[in-house]
Amino acid sequence: MDQPTINELHPRRRAAIAFIFVTVVLDMLAFGIVIPVLPHLIEQLAGGGIAKAAWWVGVFSTVFALVQFAFSPVQGALSDRFGRRPVILISNAGLAIDFFVLAMAPTLWLLFVARVVLGMTAASFTTANAYIADITPKEKRAAAYGILGSAFGLGFIIGPGLGGFLGDIHLRLPFWVAGGLAACNFLYGLFVLPESLPREKRTPRFEMHSAHPLGSLKLLRRYPLVMGLAVVMFLVYLAHYVLQTTFVLYADYRYSWGPQAVGYVLMLVGACDGFVQAVLTRKLAPKFGERRLMLGGMLCGIGSFLVMGMAHTGTVFLLGIPLMALWGLSQPPIQSLMTHQVDPTEQGRLQGAISSLASFAGIFGPFLFAQVFSFSISPASRIHVPGLAFLLSAVLLAVGTVIALRVTRHAGDLAKADAPADAGVAGELSSVVTLQGTVTTPEPPEHSP
Repeated sequence: MDQPTINELHPRRRAAIAFIFVTVVLDMLAFGIVIPVLPHLIEQLAGGGIAKAAWWVGVFSTVFALVQFAFSPVQGALSDRFGRRPVILISNAGLAIDFFVLAMAPTLWLLFVARVVLGMTAASFTTANAYIADITPKEKRAAAYGILGSAFGLGFIIGPGLGGFLGDIHLRLPFWVAGGLAACNFLYGLFVLPESLPREKRTPRFEMHSAHPLGSLKLLRRYPLVMGLAVVMFLVYLAHYVLQTTFVLYADYRYSWGPQAVGYVLMLVGACDGFVQAVLTRKLAPKFGERRLMLGGMLCGIGSFLVMGMAHTGTVFLLGIPLMALWGLSQPPIQSLMTHQVDPTEQGRLQGAISSLASFAGIFGPFLFAQVFSFSISPASRIHVPGLAFLLSAVLLAVGTVIALRVTRHAGDLAKADAPADAGVAGELSSVVTLQGTVTTPEPPEHSP
């Protein structure tokens, strides 16, 4: 029996939107839980001390990014052909199985294999974004993606704190909990989630040549505005890695912040980011339009990294955090403007291409910023600028801002994109956040320290 589409199930629309929000929260929560303990588990299985473990952690991170780079377009193309629902459910089931294998892995090679498979199945964000594009009118997508962005933050800040607590009880307990969360998500979706992509809007066949990363770039090239914004999105993703790679070491080196202080700063980052994504994006998008919101957010990002890179005291550094949160205003409009240009039958492949850009940035972003930071504090360096990596991120965003300004200047659909958004889906998504309001916490994986 065919699964009914969301258009045939208006009473279940709110539940479907809630599921997508919960999917992202639980997925990011599951990933966040294992962050504090995975390096220690690798150290335990690899032997040879911290130095050897650090090398393996780098290998694991790079391979995970490579696998996501390769498989995100595949998930997007599969969802265009067979629908969003089966791909999301299979992805959630795969996550649960992979986390359980990680929890039981007795050797490093099995842990490595499980991590590779995890990278293949962990691209449900691609399909979740396509799902939002299916059910949300063009003029409301910036608000919808803003709420989805807050889900990333909510899950990813709760996760590491919970993972650290569980890891103190037993090193492998966080993996069991992460697997349980993914399994619950699968069962929830099995009974709640309707299909969002009608049969008549699906691609007639699955084409592997368009499902690999390079093939997905051909899709971007067919739409000049989309290609330009994809470059901007790549620079945004790349700039984010300065936080993930150098924040902890930078804060320790320059401000003598220990783990507890860093934890408090992360909570502040998440609280500011969550407020911007869940509240300000929804309110400001209809008032200023997506193009102006995007450019304003990019300027705030440049300002935040300049403040952080030049701050001589921790107090001044903290002033950059609200600006960095306002940087988050730029990303939902970028993604929304890209979806305006692409046919409904290609939304999954578009989101797969965007996810590949993020993974591609993750392949060499950490190495780039780690080397820049190391160079900037080295006694042998002629330039002693501890915040040089942050200043590099500001330059990357400045380049992205110029590109965004130029490619959107004469875009034909911007009038529609700037049209006011009514309560509609944005209101429904907001109510989802309200329902989840008993959980209060902050921010990100791919967008934060």
